[in-house]
Amino acid sequence: MIITDLADEVARGVDTLGGRISETFFEPVIRLGVTGLARAGKTVFITSLVANLLDRGRMPGLVAAQEGRIEAAFLQPQPHVTLPRFDYETHLAALTGPGPHWPDGTRTISELRLSLRVRPSGLLAGLQGPRTVHLDIVDYPGEWLLDLALLEMSYRDWAEDALSRLARRPEAQPYLDQARAADPDAALDEPVAQALARSFTAYLDTARGSGSYDCIPPGRFLLPGDLAGSPVLTFAPIPEGAGRRGSLLREMERRFEAYKAKVVKPFFHDHFARLDRQVVLVDALGAIHAGPQGVEDLRRAMEGILGAFRPGRNAFLSRLWRGKRVDRILFAATKADHLHHSQHGRLTAIMEALTRSARDRAQFAGAETAAMAIAALRATTEEMRDHDGRELPCVRGRLLEDGRQAAFYPGELPEDPARLLAPARQGARAWLGADYGLMRFAPAPLVLHPGDGPPHIRLDRAAQFLIGDRL
Repeated sequence: MIITDLADEVARGVDTLGGRISETFFEPVIRLGVTGLARAGKTVFITSLVANLLDRGRMPGLVAAQEGRIEAAFLQPQPHVTLPRFDYETHLAALTGPGPHWPDGTRTISELRLSLRVRPSGLLAGLQGPRTVHLDIVDYPGEWLLDLALLEMSYRDWAEDALSRLARRPEAQPYLDQARAADPDAALDEPVAQALARSFTAYLDTARGSGSYDCIPPGRFLLPGDLAGSPVLTFAPIPEGAGRRGSLLREMERRFEAYKAKVVKPFFHDHFARLDRQVVLVDALGAIHAGPQGVEDLRRAMEGILGAFRPGRNAFLSRLWRGKRVDRILFAATKADHLHHSQHGRLTAIMEALTRSARDRAQFAGAETAAMAIAALRATTEEMRDHDGRELPCVRGRLLEDGRQAAFYPGELPEDPARLLAPARQGARAWLGADYGLMRFAPAPLVLHPGDGPPHIRLDRAAQFLIGDRL
């Protein structure tokens, strides 16, 4: 067994090294991870990005497209034959068909390869012919991002943090009552463990459905897949105890460590060790609408998520021998089309402030970072409306609830992000002297001209930051 394992490791290392040499010298591959919490718009982002790279009429901010150096783009089978393919065609039909609607959210990992035939620029333009650049886009559920923070935590640290956060949530009271009634030092009783896990999962599901940004891992509890009912998903946070052998607390600790070893570590090792670009999508407007607690919950969640990435420069030799590191990270506030363009700069500033510590860590490690406000698919138009003698910058779109057309003024974001972040950190219950609204819009019916992808806001600039230097 040991000899076989060693042989497998050596073979895997040789294959990996061979793949890296091929990518470095022949057909380069850009591996782009698309991450974000639920409702951030990952599926829409990938669908619109691919559509606009295939038909580049709306991509002037992507320099290679603006210069006409991208001769062709086409979809190929993804390189990992055991991963599901991102269902691009179905999602595009949902967004651009006769009755446009938002596609289903991400529920499992998927991948898509888009190959671009690109002419070189500069001095090499007259010496070399076009080359092929592969863009591998990896999509995975936002809920699974929650598990990143667990890698540096013990069960007792996690349980203490989870219980303290649950104590602030009235809807968590049924689980808290059940957890406090359980004796951590009693002998393991499997029905008790299962009941605690079900109750804890029920709270997580309720919190997600209510739009809460207080994201408590494990993420696989919400999307268990074929692990449903297994012991590795049958644990929950309970109060401190002695932790004697055979006790409920000791078994909870064992299953927590097994979850990290058997679920979290293999997942990120197998699928993300070779990512070199990352976009983190954030529904900042939704958090602002939820109030100060929503903003603070989002800030904490972002810090936990981004703490597990490996930012840094991809030096030539280190890429060959030690694997890749994420060398560019884009923090994108989505749904910018819910605001008039006059407020996009303020939304970007809020995004920068929300991710400040994470961006500082990434930059210190040598990665380039950027923040911007985007809309992968523009669902609204802008207009000015008179209200009490004042001109209000509004957006107009088709309401998701009933399909009616409506104009909406969401309120004015503060010029200084501290006006939001300070009350959030201080635990304020509501915004003082301000009211930020949020309207849910459906995709607008589209008429796309030949060569044009779906309309968007700054998707071309996002693409330029993420992949422009490699084209």
